[in-house]
Amino acid sequence: MSNQPNISSTMKWYLSEINDVFKELSTHREGLSNAEAQTRLEQYGPNELQGTSGKSVWKLVINQFMDVMILILLAAAVVSVLIGEASDAIVILVIVVLNAIIGFVQEYRAEKAIEALRNMSAPQALVRRGGTEARVEALALVPGDVVLLEAGNLVPADMRLYEVSSMKVEEASLTGESEAVEKNSAPLTEVDLPLGDRVNMAYRGTIVKDGRAEGVVVATGMQTEMGRIAQLLQGSDSQTPLQKRLAKFGKQLSVIVLVICALLYGMGLLRGEDPLRMLLTSISLAVAAIPEALPAVVTIALALGAKRMVKQNALIRQLPAVETLGSVSYICSDKTGTITQNQMTVMETWQPDTVQAPDLEEFSREDLLLLCISLNHDVKQDEQGEYLGDPTEVAVVEYVKKQPAYQQEWIQRYPRVNEIPFNSDRKRMTTIHQFGPKYLVVTKGASEAMDDVSVDDPGPILKQAEELACEGMRVISYGYKLLDEVPHMVKEELIESDLHFVGLVAMIDPPREEVKEAIAECFDAGITPVMITGDHPATAKAIASQVGILRNEKDLVVTGRELGKLSQEEFENKVESIKVYARVSPEQKLNIVTGLQKKGHFVSMTGDGVNDAPALKKANIGVAMGITGTDVTKEASHMILLDDNFATILKAVREGRRIFDNIRKFIKYTLTSNAGEIWTIFMAPVLGLPIPLLPIHILWINLVTDGLPGLALASEPVEKNTMKRPPQKSSEGIFNRSLSVHIGWVGLLMGALCLGTQVWSMNIDNPKWQTMVFTVLSLSQMGHALAIRSDTVSLFKQGLMSNRQLTAAVLFTLLLQLAVIYVPFLQDMFHTQSLTWGELGTCLAISSIIFFTVEVEKWVKRRRLNSDQ
Repeated sequence: MSNQPNISSTMKWYLSEINDVFKELSTHREGLSNAEAQTRLEQYGPNELQGTSGKSVWKLVINQFMDVMILILLAAAVVSVLIGEASDAIVILVIVVLNAIIGFVQEYRAEKAIEALRNMSAPQALVRRGGTEARVEALALVPGDVVLLEAGNLVPADMRLYEVSSMKVEEASLTGESEAVEKNSAPLTEVDLPLGDRVNMAYRGTIVKDGRAEGVVVATGMQTEMGRIAQLLQGSDSQTPLQKRLAKFGKQLSVIVLVICALLYGMGLLRGEDPLRMLLTSISLAVAAIPEALPAVVTIALALGAKRMVKQNALIRQLPAVETLGSVSYICSDKTGTITQNQMTVMETWQPDTVQAPDLEEFSREDLLLLCISLNHDVKQDEQGEYLGDPTEVAVVEYVKKQPAYQQEWIQRYPRVNEIPFNSDRKRMTTIHQFGPKYLVVTKGASEAMDDVSVDDPGPILKQAEELACEGMRVISYGYKLLDEVPHMVKEELIESDLHFVGLVAMIDPPREEVKEAIAECFDAGITPVMITGDHPATAKAIASQVGILRNEKDLVVTGRELGKLSQEEFENKVESIKVYARVSPEQKLNIVTGLQKKGHFVSMTGDGVNDAPALKKANIGVAMGITGTDVTKEASHMILLDDNFATILKAVREGRRIFDNIRKFIKYTLTSNAGEIWTIFMAPVLGLPIPLLPIHILWINLVTDGLPGLALASEPVEKNTMKRPPQKSSEGIFNRSLSVHIGWVGLLMGALCLGTQVWSMNIDNPKWQTMVFTVLSLSQMGHALAIRSDTVSLFKQGLMSNRQLTAAVLFTLLLQLAVIYVPFLQDMFHTQSLTWGELGTCLAISSIIFFTVEVEKWVKRRRLNSDQ
């Protein structure tokens, strides 16, 4: 196919016969070849909306110099030149540039990490290319591609539908119409129809609610109807709640610091200090004291943590989920494929003696069940012969094809002419087949769901289903009827009625080996696991008991019907005791989330079907299945399980707690250092002492001493007791009482040690007192960084090599500090003097007090924890 289609954005595809559409697009039902698709991708560009990309490199660079404090610092450099302090101006400019480089690298890494996450979570589409079905990134779709849609898919591009089976599409995102639109493939005749009436079209961003269809892509990217209103779909603020809290805190701190700097400047003037020198000092202190890098560091910690989670099969779609994971107190999980292996195997079938087929005399009772199983499924085979489809359907297909009475030609002899797809409300699926001059209707579903539409006595059937379910098996019921003709409108209430029972198929899906251990870890971590499943309650109870979700008689198993009979108040009183929900509807899933949240819990909810999306969106952490989950569910989720495994949720929670802990450690380090600098500078004139540090010293500490070790704390490995403690309370912010107290007393001690060093050095007439204060402040912060790696575990037990990045950062910072003290040209720039070994040892001894006092604090905490246990 060499002719490239000349597609006009004004073409009215809904008016055209489908053969004309294929001809206009130079394609056919077998789809484009891969080579042709690549050529068109180069011609039309990726299937994406403009305006959704991240910040440009130049914007990131410019942003580094737009901070108010940086602008003030640049003004200070100009002042330094004017007063003849060119060396100070050079150092200030060097520090500003270095600060900009570090800030740019931080933000660029964050942008790239977020972009990588965005690409990993990009939607896919099932296409037919060269006659072969394959999944491709939705970005790679081109006009002329043949796309296969089914319930739960997001429509990836604008399409003209040509083969439709009971498909309904929710188009509220485009038309505002809340009711799903039923689609068909016939060409329309009325010109200039509004979008909502173009029933043979499917538009990008809409949602397939029911059924399935095939269509040909007619527009991609900005040429789609969604592209026309792309300006309304601009990306929202990407700041996480934690970043917003920190930004607010930064503004509050800025006011406090500026007041302190104004007081410092005033006291300096009263003491007769040089006005310009005091101005530079005040400005430098303000720049050093305000942790303007916090939001960028938090973004890096969250984004890189999310990338680590991907390696453990947990894909974070929204960065706030990372910080929220540390607060999860309930995990509501689906059973099939998440707690179990999703490898169904048929164990037995059952038919009562009363089963007869008066209209199908050529089939025995046993053969009739095999016929129904072989016709009612959507399983396909790939090129390697592997079965593709729902695991339950794959299991029954594998079973039926092994039976001696099974006939391969049944599928060709009785072709499917229509269907009513499965949905979680009806819990049934129906197919209609040509059966000679008549039509055979085959329905399968949950036993109680089939009871509603069967003409046979349900008693023996339900009793047998209960017995099989009590053995932990999943039970499917089959029924049939014959029709003389198929109604023009295939409605479920007409087709799924007056069915004759055929038999039960019982299969088992064993629990995953690692889930039992993960459930036990949940309880150790203060997290309550809950199973929510569409399976029979007896099956759910058996599996829940095996994996340890049900631990005692107080743990309740509740069905959807029982749940429906409870008032909201009664349900909320029981919700914390219910550990297994069986046969629940998607609406009830939403009520479960709401009920737990009203009790003050942070809820993680899993789901895979399109109707699970509201519950996932409502949950604090909505978790979609990566293998079986629909596009809609993934879009509504905060996190995707790439392996559909319950144990992966626990890995994500552990990583989330680690990230939150490390962010808190970074904040503890940075704000304590800033507090130490403020006490040192502010209290000196109060005590009648000269200003102990020059502006250059303050800026150097802010850039090097505060920066490198602080960033390395984000790499701190997870602590051993992380999953042995309860989740963080939802009401507890990042600045809890323990953190605030630590910042207060350690910052005060740091300032006292610096001022003590100054007083002692001046009393013995040591002219190097300023260099010694500078060194004590720098080294004490290094000791503090090493000590706060854990709230309770001693560094001597952790070992220096358990966080090599931090150890390397501390050593590198120490070398830089020594260079500033001993390298001649740096001495001139930083106004330092070489210290003797004795003086350097004294500085090291004084600064180590910070390290040892924090170690004592941790020892006290350990004693308290041990006494409480």
